[in-house]
Amino acid sequence: MIRRSFSRRLEGYVKSLNRSFSVTAARREIQDVENLPDRIIPRYQESRTSDLLSLQWPSPPRHILCIKKEGAPNVTESLLEYAKHIHSNYDNVSLVFEPRVAAQLHKHFPFPIYTASTPHGLPTKVDMTTTFGGDGTILHASSLFSTTLHVPPILPFSMGTLGFLGEWKFTEFKRAFREVYMSGAGAGSPLFQDQKHPHIQTEVDETGDTVTGWSSIRGKSMGPTRSSKVLLRNRLKVGVYDGNGNRVIGDNTLQSADGDVHAMNEVIIHRGKEAHLAIIEVFVGGRFLTEAVADGMIISTPTGSTAYSLSSGGSIIHPLVSSLLMTPICPRSLSFRPLVLPANTPITLRLSEKNRGRELEVSIDGRRRSHGIGIGMEVRVNGEHIAKGMEWVGGVPCVMRGTKSGREDDDGWVGGLNGLLKFNYPFGEE
Repeated sequence: MIRRSFSRRLEGYVKSLNRSFSVTAARREIQDVENLPDRIIPRYQESRTSDLLSLQWPSPPRHILCIKKEGAPNVTESLLEYAKHIHSNYDNVSLVFEPRVAAQLHKHFPFPIYTASTPHGLPTKVDMTTTFGGDGTILHASSLFSTTLHVPPILPFSMGTLGFLGEWKFTEFKRAFREVYMSGAGAGSPLFQDQKHPHIQTEVDETGDTVTGWSSIRGKSMGPTRSSKVLLRNRLKVGVYDGNGNRVIGDNTLQSADGDVHAMNEVIIHRGKEAHLAIIEVFVGGRFLTEAVADGMIISTPTGSTAYSLSSGGSIIHPLVSSLLMTPICPRSLSFRPLVLPANTPITLRLSEKNRGRELEVSIDGRRRSHGIGIGMEVRVNGEHIAKGMEWVGGVPCVMRGTKSGREDDDGWVGGLNGLLKFNYPFGEE
């Protein structure tokens, strides 16, 4: 009897402890991103020694969007490790996920996470984006901001197949995030005592010491010459129009929004399931250039020049060259060669009345538009204008990893060609 009574009391005590220390449903909940304050827009400074820009936060980033590759358990585990590290070491940082990912992972976090009920909620709330995957994951992250001019900086971890755009290895995630988070730490921070940041808002605490949003982060300052380096990648502006020049809205997706959408890689017109070659009238700068008879046409950015365009015989263009690349897909004429044009050149692709198929497929950065283009319809493409100055507007800012050479003017592009694309790799050599 004594043993049974003691066992009951012990069981009750354990239950009370579990109730006291258990994680409540409220702490595991998914909240709407609309509950967060509006985003912080960073500034980018030019350098005399490098074509890359220096990332400057006016105050610490607070809302981090995490995008992961689908169907990869190892990527999911890495994302969980990353999220828990951020929450444990950085105050006032909220983690944002896509709805399906939030529903899948929220039970693993003893703190609230955020998601957007509609894609239009992200551009005004997200300070920076972290991707876990390959180049396709980066393109997907960019597409979430295809209707805004201020794309949050993207910190990419290469966990995909090729990873030509992904700069960082996941084993470096603690250092990588810290560098981005501290880029621009201002006056008053214990990490940045002797420097002055013109945009930081400071305040004085009860002891009279100046404090900033970085004050809770321990460690050494990066200093003004070690801010994160950013490559601003050009985008395309894409619009679809009917034969009368009216904009066509195909569906409710961002790829068919009421206005131009932006593409980081390319826009593709393809014959799709049609058996016959497409006949496309091509206009450059408002003037008729040619009638293309081919499987389709690709208009790509320099970033996209190493994707589908490269497989179709297009040139490789450095991402800092402001240009457009027009590449035919399997043209009937052998004299139809790819063209490199200035980025501000308007290009119009119109489906000819001679076309035997009724509709061509249109895809933007690998996502097919639910409705294609019919006879007489046009796809109008132009390079996005990037406004330079105190506030850079336009483009996709990608955080670059320091190169092995250690030189500030080395953007890593040549190393990527040699190491990943095996540029001009000799036959028979390992």
